[in-house]
Amino acid sequence: MMTRKQLSRLGLFDAKVPRYTSYPTAPHFSDAVRPGDFVSWIEAVPVNGTVSLYLHVPFCRRLCWFCACRTQGTATLGPVESYVDTLLAELDLLARHLPRGVKLSRLHWGGGTPTLLSPDLMRRLIARIRDLAEFAEGAEFSVEIDPNEIDAARLDVLAEGGMNRASVGVQDFDPQIQHTIGRDQSYDITRAAVDMIRDRGVSSLNADILYGLPHQSRARITDTVQKLLSLGPDRVALYGYAHVPWMAKRQQMIPSDALPTPAERLDLFETARRLFLWDGYAEIGIDHFAHAHDGLAVAQKLGRLRRNFQGYTDDTSDVLIGLGASSISRFPQGYAQNAPATSTHTAAIREGRFSTARGHVFTPEDRLRGRMIEMIMCDFRIDAAEILRDFAITPDALSRLLEDTSRAFEGLPQVTEAGLYLPQEARPLARIVARSFDAYDLSKAGHSAAI
Repeated sequence: MMTRKQLSRLGLFDAKVPRYTSYPTAPHFSDAVRPGDFVSWIEAVPVNGTVSLYLHVPFCRRLCWFCACRTQGTATLGPVESYVDTLLAELDLLARHLPRGVKLSRLHWGGGTPTLLSPDLMRRLIARIRDLAEFAEGAEFSVEIDPNEIDAARLDVLAEGGMNRASVGVQDFDPQIQHTIGRDQSYDITRAAVDMIRDRGVSSLNADILYGLPHQSRARITDTVQKLLSLGPDRVALYGYAHVPWMAKRQQMIPSDALPTPAERLDLFETARRLFLWDGYAEIGIDHFAHAHDGLAVAQKLGRLRRNFQGYTDDTSDVLIGLGASSISRFPQGYAQNAPATSTHTAAIREGRFSTARGHVFTPEDRLRGRMIEMIMCDFRIDAAEILRDFAITPDALSRLLEDTSRAFEGLPQVTEAGLYLPQEARPLARIVARSFDAYDLSKAGHSAAI
């Protein structure tokens, strides 16, 4: 393992870099992509092809202070009911342009708090989605579930509607940490939610936890991980808390002097990582862990692991369509993002048009660099044969690019005839190494810490 001094010298503790769930990253989107582009890209989906569908529900009963997602609080269901009407209209609009025979490879409800919806609202959404497209063989229907905002009636509707993967947010089980980040959620409440999910035959369970939180210590994260392991999740995302109060104003409620140092953050990550590995989980990319039977672990073994806005995915569809305010869609042609403000998005849909406000059209260089970055993030290697086969780059140009990257990191990324490889001891640098292939100006993007 590299020493702290080496990691510091190579910039790990100081770097602010993207998470690379897209390339280029969202700060580089522009208003060059408009609703007309979105429509043409939808209509270009192959007949009888597959797409993934993401529905964004931006409402929460409470606004957790640590969260940097685009959400809004609501004390009543009135705004939620109105928003669901907008989603239903948006699904109708999508149906007018989606080619015949298209099936869903993935359906994901995110937020916000999708489980804030009443059983009736859930039932209406599921019915409309079923009218839009059938599920493909092996499809996944996943929902982000807040244990504080779920009950038997809502889980019944989701299970009956085909939900076969549930994602439970944990963050940390320590009461002091929960209080500091505005997220009170006891282990018992979480356990009860997981039991209800399992009782309904939902085959797969995801869980998210955070390292780098205020007051977090090695002992506290150990306790949290051990409690999480007792719930038996199939897949765990171990994300680094991104403290960006200049972007997410609610994070100003979190005392910055209680946050761990960069070196302490790395120690927290390594502590949790070892516990997951000792419990038999496979390490997936930079921040996921999964049982051997889980789709991510299988995809990793087969070289089919991919990166999208939810992190890592085994979805093979080339198209991800995002519905709802601020949602981002990905097509072979580029990215398209809906208007971020709920009111603006709703107004557009009521006028019978999509709310596409910004995006990015891929250039050949975007595709080349995006794939190399994805390889680093997913497989810690760049396969030269695949790059030369699929992209317009000469062997000499690719060799120079890889050699330059290796030299920039003191030879740690190893260059061979097969391409570039990041050994285990250098993998904490993965996001920084990926950045070396990024051709865009990152100086003003305000990204989170590399570790």
